[in-house]
Amino acid sequence: MASQTASHVMVALCLLGLAARHAAEATQLVPAVFVFGDSTVDVGNNNYLNSTKPARANYPKYGVDFSGSTPTGRFSNGYNLADQLAQLLGFPKSPPAYLSLTAKTIVPQMYQGINFASGGSGLSDKTGLLGAGEVIPMSLQVQYFSQVVELMQTLSGSRRTASLLSESIFFISTGSNDIFEYFLSGGNGDDGEFLLGFTAAFRSYVRALYRLGARKFSIVSITPLGCTPSQRARRLSQGGTRGGCFGPINTLSLRSYPMLAASLRDLADELPGMAYSLSDSFTMVSFIIANPRTNAWSFTELESGCCGSGPFGALGCDETAPLCDNRDGHLFWDANHPTQAASAIAAQTLFAGNRTFVSPINVRELAQL
Repeated sequence: MASQTASHVMVALCLLGLAARHAAEATQLVPAVFVFGDSTVDVGNNNYLNSTKPARANYPKYGVDFSGSTPTGRFSNGYNLADQLAQLLGFPKSPPAYLSLTAKTIVPQMYQGINFASGGSGLSDKTGLLGAGEVIPMSLQVQYFSQVVELMQTLSGSRRTASLLSESIFFISTGSNDIFEYFLSGGNGDDGEFLLGFTAAFRSYVRALYRLGARKFSIVSITPLGCTPSQRARRLSQGGTRGGCFGPINTLSLRSYPMLAASLRDLADELPGMAYSLSDSFTMVSFIIANPRTNAWSFTELESGCCGSGPFGALGCDETAPLCDNRDGHLFWDANHPTQAASAIAAQTLFAGNRTFVSPINVRELAQL
């Protein structure tokens, strides 16, 4: 259990985040937000792909708490992490999905930002193909962004484009699916070797975005993946015991953070003008699990998904799945994704958190550079 002092720190942080949300609503802190990653931040790109149903979220009961109870492709009951961080930066929600834009609408939108994220995708081009069908891997997301940069340069010139991109936030949340699939394949091979490749891939994409003009990066590290409903159910099926998270995948999740942190420090030393904010997501989620009820939040269910059947609600969220009554009391929405309430805490921590949870600076400080 975390100390009472730490609990007070987090409560103060979240209250600060709520105040920051109101302040940000009045002022757009950066010219644009560009989003890259997986289902944690996808706002509908997979709606336009030949993806399997588990890799899409454009049907009920997804979006039950979104405006009009409309499923949009967000893997959430409402707003996801990209939406809520964008709101703290002064935008109404996440920029729209890249594949939703037409030749006409992309021109005004690209100056405000675009979301390239794709549910089921990862750092590897192979990630997601087996279970999700068609996805947009990070390599293609960066390629799409390069085409946007080229269009901006054609219409506005290289100098204006470089200026806008250097002041914008580049938000990246990816890598979880690479780890999930590594374990689904049996975790064959050396974990250290896998993590070296994982970190090298992350570094290569940050460097590629930098070459295209990105300077300010907000990066989400890996959460305790073994505590998701899907992995709790996996532990139950393999070991026959219900309590606890799935240890091996949590160990790998935990080991990824210091390697990613060191890699980003090296990049910041190497690349002039690069600045970044990295969340310690393992510590953030572990803190909430250890402190489910504070003055700032109250989670009554930490293990099971709100939408889904079977052990831990891990068997599919769709039109026929049972739905919990108190969605704000659940940490998880479905087998793998947080509720809107949990994403709100994460966004506030990314935006205004102290060095326990985000370093070397938070996103608000990053925006002010």
